[in-house]
Amino acid sequence: MDNNRRPLIAAIVVALLQTAFLGYMIESRASILRNGVDVVLKTVPVDPRDLLRGDYVILAYDISSIPAEKITGGFPKEAIDAQISVRLEKQPDGFWDVSEASFGQLAPKDGTVVARSAPFYFYPTPDSPPPSLNVEYGIERYYVPEGEGRVLEEARNASALAVTASASDDGRMQIRLISIDGKPLYEEPLY
Repeated sequence: MDNNRRPLIAAIVVALLQTAFLGYMIESRASILRNGVDVVLKTVPVDPRDLLRGDYVILAYDISSIPAEKITGGFPKEAIDAQISVRLEKQPDGFWDVSEASFGQLAPKDGTVVARSAPFYFYPTPDSPPPSLNVEYGIERYYVPEGEGRVLEEARNASALAVTASASDDGRMQIRLISIDGKPLYEEPLY
């Protein structure tokens, strides 16, 4: 009779572990939206989306291209798996832009937010550093209800689309709000 209960107990343990993992993922995202610092980002046009992948909008940001002169501490001398810390500072037009970046940690500073890029592989150039570094933050896709992506794409291509993202203390970002010409269109719920 003990052998008959083992599969049942194993199934319950697996179900509990899966539920805990899903709960952790949901709460991690909600925590950023609930407690993070909001930054408004200007989007830039990108190539049209692939219609075979579903209804989502590809987003690119001014902060995704970091000029080499804004990178403090230098570039790595060898190829590495890297993440970059990016200090964002609010500009007079209300959008946030890169004021400094580093392959190391950036210390907190009043009036700024430090975002972390998604991991990427960095290949150094032997003669000189690249003129700019293109990075992603994990907020480059936004899924929309079926048939509603075209409006966002047209606004993005006309430079009328803005994204408000929440940044956590450790630099992770989540999209909070999508606006067209300053009018909110989509707001992310916590759960």
